[in-house]
Amino acid sequence: MKRQITPTTVEKVMREDDFIVSMTDPKGRLTYGNRIFIEFSGYSEAELLGSQHNIVRHPDMPRAVFKLLWDKISNKEECFAYVKNLAKDGSFYWVFTNVTPTFDPSGNVTGYFSVRRKPKLSGIEAVTPLYAAMVEAERKAGAANAIEASTKILLDVLKEKGMSYDELVLAI
Repeated sequence: MKRQITPTTVEKVMREDDFIVSMTDPKGRLTYGNRIFIEFSGYSEAELLGSQHNIVRHPDMPRAVFKLLWDKISNKEECFAYVKNLAKDGSFYWVFTNVTPTFDPSGNVTGYFSVRRKPKLSGIEAVTPLYAAMVEAERKAGAANAIEASTKILLDVLKEKGMSYDELVLAI
């Protein structure tokens, strides 16, 4: 079910000792969300469970970042990212996330485990203009070419800095 939420400028700031934890099935449907996830997202547990994890996707987030994340975790790798999330009431909250695949005894991916914590202000300040440029490139390119357009911007920045995305987000 697609929810139409109008983003506001109200920010919820995570506390230093907060950890948002969630788990999904291999298709990204939520199977678990801890009380901090419920608190910050503004959704009830019943609303979250079974929903796509992108229920909290903020329109300020470039689609290319999520493609990068899915490419990495689909390849059985962990991924780190700065993410701006959208709460049910339209407010937003920044997180520093680590997403890791979970496996069965045969090594098959059974889902994904995500832990988010309060991000560093320097990281938010670094990614905000980058993400804005990427979102603008997506808008200008149109739906069919959006991810390609914003990926180019991200790759250009990474090349200039001589870093991978993980190295960048861990350094800022």
